Amino acid sequence: MKNFIDHFSVFGSSFYDCLFNLRKVLEWCRKKNLTLNEEKCHFMVKKGIVLGYIIYRDRIEVDKVRLI
Repeated sequence: MKNFIDHFSVFGSSFYDCLFNLRKVLEWCRKKNLTLNEEKCHFMVKKGIVLGYIIYRDRIEVDKVRLI
């Protein structure tokens, strides 16, 4: 898991590793009584936008929309 303030990304070397890691993170959130914003949660995506960057499986790019 990588986190920055209130953002975090969960990943793994395989689909099943990712699910395992996601389960651990969600269980930790539940134990700590943290709530997640359902509208901002994205699961099993091929790319995602995090803090102004587009994260792909094999690379990271600057989100050009934010540069305007």
